[in-house]
Amino acid sequence: MPDSLLRILNVFLLALLLLFFLRVLRAVWVQVKSPPLAAPPAGTGQSGAGPARATPPPADATNGSGRDLRLRIIEPAGERGRVYELGDEVTVGRSPGCGVALADSTVSQLHARLFRRDGRLWVEDLGSTNGTWLNRAPVSSAVPVRRGDRLQVGGTVLEVSK
Repeated sequence: MPDSLLRILNVFLLALLLLFFLRVLRAVWVQVKSPPLAAPPAGTGQSGAGPARATPPPADATNGSGRDLRLRIIEPAGERGRVYELGDEVTVGRSPGCGVALADSTVSQLHARLFRRDGRLWVEDLGSTNGTWLNRAPVSSAVPVRRGDRLQVGGTVLEVSK
């Protein structure tokens, strides 16, 4: 083989190796970076993203404002039926510190966030690797969520229910 062909192949191999290395760094960065936590609503006494509420919502919160919504796992079949109460702000992910902690390898450590704004429930993706989907549409910014909507994070599908 001529020396010029070997040099071209060598440069091509180094370029591929560099692209692979950059892709790995990007994947690690997405998993490690910490999303900014929104300030809690005034007067709630909560700080940051806490775990899902284990107690029922207050009596005045069930007046149709959507404050009594829950997340119920639809898929995978082994987890079907598990229910998570939704507080004012709940994170979804693989991390044990998430309010909705999922044992799904396709879910990022901090995958998505559900929060309340102006009496409505919203969802936003937190820079996850596999994305967040609401009713089969990708979530690129905060979008409102209603009862009956289906939220997909990784391979897990959750339904918003009462």
